[in-house]
Amino acid sequence: MIPITLPAAFVLSGTGLTAIFAVLSEMKIGDRSNDHFLTFYQAATNIAMQLAFLVVAPEIGIVFLSVIFVIFASAGLRMTAREAATLWVLTGGCVATILFVLKTTIAVPLTTPAEWLAGTSLFVTTIGQCAYFGVIGNSVNRKLHQRTVELKAAYQQIEELAQLDELTGVRNRRNILKCLSEEIARVQRTKASCSLAVIDLDFFKKINDQFGHPAGDEALRTFAIAIFANIRAIDRLGRYGGEEFLLVLPDTAQDEAVRMLDRLRSIISEVDWSAISEDLRLTMSAGICSIRPTDSTDEILSRADAALYQAKDAGRNCVVAT
Repeated sequence: MIPITLPAAFVLSGTGLTAIFAVLSEMKIGDRSNDHFLTFYQAATNIAMQLAFLVVAPEIGIVFLSVIFVIFASAGLRMTAREAATLWVLTGGCVATILFVLKTTIAVPLTTPAEWLAGTSLFVTTIGQCAYFGVIGNSVNRKLHQRTVELKAAYQQIEELAQLDELTGVRNRRNILKCLSEEIARVQRTKASCSLAVIDLDFFKKINDQFGHPAGDEALRTFAIAIFANIRAIDRLGRYGGEEFLLVLPDTAQDEAVRMLDRLRSIISEVDWSAISEDLRLTMSAGICSIRPTDSTDEILSRADAALYQAKDAGRNCVVAT
C-alpha cells in the first residue's frame, strides 16, 4: 500500500519524540509545572505527528486515527479537564480541516485477506489498548477511594484521640469544657435542667507519695472506669486536671444530681483497690451546682468549686451542693 520509507519515517519520528521528552524529564524541565510528565505536550505533539502522517498517507489513514484514540485514552489518566478539553478542540479542528478543507479521503484498505487481517487486528488492538487504560483508571480510582476511606478513618481516630485524656481515656479538659458550653447553650435555649459536678480524689497527693506515681496513675484509670461504668449514656465525664474530674449531667435537677453523686461516692469507697496496692484506699468528694440560663462557664465552675471546698472542709468523702 505504501513505500517502505513511510513506516521508517514514522518509527524515527515516534522514537525522536520519545527521546526528546525523555531528555526533558532527565533535565527536570517538567518539575516546574504541575504535571512533571508534560502529558499535555506529549499528547499534543504525538497527535500532531499522527495527523501529519494522515495527510501524507490517507490510504492507510485509519491507522493514524486509531492511534489518536489510544493517545487520548492514555493522556486522559494524567491531564486536567482543561487540558483535555483544549487538546480535544485542537485535535477536532485539525481533523475537520483535513476532512472538510483539504478534502482528504481516508481509506480503510480491506481488499486482500492480508489487509482484512491487518484491519481487524488494528481495531481489536485499539479497542484493547483503550480498555487497558480504562482498567488502569478504574484501578487508580478504586485505590484512591480506599485510601480516602482509610484517611477518613485515621482522621476520625485522631479526632477521637485529640478529645480524650491520654491517661484515663475519658474526655480531656478542652473537650469537657466544650460539652459544658454546649449544655449551657441548651439550657439557655430550652430552659431544661442541668447540673455540674466537680469531683476530686481525696488525699491523692499522699497516694502518689506513699505508693508511687505508677500506682497513682493506675488509681486514676480505675477511678475513671468505675465512674464511667455507672453514669448514664447522656452524661459527660472528663478530666479537668490532676485528680479533678468534671461530670456534666443533662436533664438533671440539683437534688437528683446529689443522689447520683452520692451513689458514685459510695461505689468508689467500696472499690477493691488491692490490685494496685494492698493498703490503698480511695475516696472522692464532689461539689454540685445547677446550671442557670444566665450563668457563664466561669460562674458555674466557680460555684461548683466552692461546693467542692465545702465538701473537703466537711471531712471529705462527701457530696455538697450549692
